[in-house]
Amino acid sequence: MRKRIKIWFHPGATSDIKEFSIHKTVLWGVLFMAVSALAGTAVIGYDYFRLKNIAFDATRLNQTVVQQDAEIKHQRGQIQNFAGEIESLKKQLDNLSKFETQVRLIAGIQQTSNSSGLIGIGGIPQDELDLDIPLEQKHTALIREMHQQANQTNLTAQKQALNFENLIQLLEQKRNLLASCPSIKPVDGWITSKFGYRASPFTGRKEFHSGLDISNKSGTKIVATANGRVAYASGKRFFGNLVVIDHGHGRVTKYGHLKKILVQPGQEVKRGEVIATLGNTGRSTGPHVHYEIQLNGTPVNPLKYFLN
Repeated sequence: MRKRIKIWFHPGATSDIKEFSIHKTVLWGVLFMAVSALAGTAVIGYDYFRLKNIAFDATRLNQTVVQQDAEIKHQRGQIQNFAGEIESLKKQLDNLSKFETQVRLIAGIQQTSNSSGLIGIGGIPQDELDLDIPLEQKHTALIREMHQQANQTNLTAQKQALNFENLIQLLEQKRNLLASCPSIKPVDGWITSKFGYRASPFTGRKEFHSGLDISNKSGTKIVATANGRVAYASGKRFFGNLVVIDHGHGRVTKYGHLKKILVQPGQEVKRGEVIATLGNTGRSTGPHVHYEIQLNGTPVNPLKYFLN
């Protein structure tokens, strides 16, 4: 026998109490439906919030991906810039090598066998330097090539530095050699007796004149014709007051018949520096300077050394 549940209620204060009955099964059904509805609502709410969180995470992940893509592009741009700088550095080294060759050619200095040229260093492919390369394409080959070329360029730069040090030393030696080479007249004036055989003004006999006689007014300044050290500065038979300068490399100059000596033995002198005044001392027929150049002890013609 089905049980019924009686429910009483009164619609108003003046109304009689009314009664109706509901089967217990129906009541449980209604309760079940209500609970099911609440459970369904809870599940839907949970799914909604879960999907909401997933959407939020997806948005945040997408932002992270975008940021990483931007960072990758930036890093790739830096890598490609570095590759371009390596290429520029190689060109500069090549220009320095060419400049070294030109300097050696002008100075007459032989090229060293240990050349610092960029032989053997290839170029970075231009398609590897394209900023529009897809992000999924790796730069492994470019990075490896950059590493190899950076090492080779570094070695080349070290060789170039050594070559320039060697070149500077050679130029310094050459500069010193040129500075110590007699190349100007010791005094302006008239050449009254040249280098070579001549008739002696005192005996009339043929004799060898080992220098050049240049005449001018007594007291005219006489200058050193190259850098050197004063080896002798005093009176000498026949030469009168005499200055001898040792220029190194086997070169010596002599200045005779001087009126006044203005330097001391051991003194360092520079080309163009005043060392004495023109005179008429010693065996002389008039005011002049006897100028002589010796190379390894042998007199040579001074006229071949004048550049002025």
